[in-house]
Amino acid sequence: MTCGEPAGIGPELAPLARAAGEDFTWLGDPAHLPSGTNWAEVAAPGDRVPPGTLAVLRHDFPGPALPGRPDPANAAAVIDVIARAVALAQSGAADGIVTAPINKLALKQGAGFAFPGHTEYLAELAGGVPVAMMLASTSVEPPLRVVPATIHIALSEVPAALTPDALEAAIRLTDAGLRRDFALPRPRIAVAGLNPHAGEGGAMGRAEVDWMAPLLDRLRAEGFDLTGPLPADTMFHAPARARYDAAVCAYHDQALIPIKTLDFAGGVNVTLGLPFVRTSPDHGTAFDIAGQGCADAASIIAALRMARAMVGARASARESATT
Repeated sequence: MTCGEPAGIGPELAPLARAAGEDFTWLGDPAHLPSGTNWAEVAAPGDRVPPGTLAVLRHDFPGPALPGRPDPANAAAVIDVIARAVALAQSGAADGIVTAPINKLALKQGAGFAFPGHTEYLAELAGGVPVAMMLASTSVEPPLRVVPATIHIALSEVPAALTPDALEAAIRLTDAGLRRDFALPRPRIAVAGLNPHAGEGGAMGRAEVDWMAPLLDRLRAEGFDLTGPLPADTMFHAPARARYDAAVCAYHDQALIPIKTLDFAGGVNVTLGLPFVRTSPDHGTAFDIAGQGCADAASIIAALRMARAMVGARASARESATT
């Protein structure tokens, strides 16, 4: 688990997750952990520590952690921790990565961080591989998994950014990720339209008629199990969710509003397409409650458990491929 932004709730989440019985190594500055945290320094991920102790792979920061007040002096170290975690995962020293939240503005102002978020930076560190952001529920039935085809851009930019190539890439990454990371042999994917009522036959926009439906037909002919383009306002109630394994959506809020409404505390952010497992909680740094002792560790615990399950799914897939 990376430390994330030290002025946020990230350092508080690690001891809470450890107290809940989760076994992991925390990568960060132990000086940023809450007072009284029972921790022990380790030389490598997976080194054993006494029961109930947080294993810490030390990464010293230049400044203290001031709750709610990010220090520009710490920005470079936050970025370095992420890069170090990726290096550990790529070398096989770590099974996967769970990232605590970062604050993109703080990193940009303090260290010139040039990426819209974790997802894009991780893709760059992995060699520029194509990736997709998935949010997955853990405590609602039927479960909900959503993948936005466009992510951190202004809503006004979505129609131009949502190209046939972008949507096709999201669908292919979703299908491959569900097979590799969730052990689903034939994923069912629902695709949301861009416009209200999925354009209503062209009366409310023509993207669905002009290119989305033909694209989905072509992919169905290749063997993809797809439904859509569907009206987004009727895709997320329980009977609808039972008919698919993941929903590919046109833009950020179309995907994230339903999952954060249904499972705010149990939602997990998964990066599909990476050569290593990466998950994170679906919340931010929570500067407004940092240092107050009221942070909820449910989402980071869910992220740890999902990462462990994904590591197991990938291992099973590799074993099946060699037998």
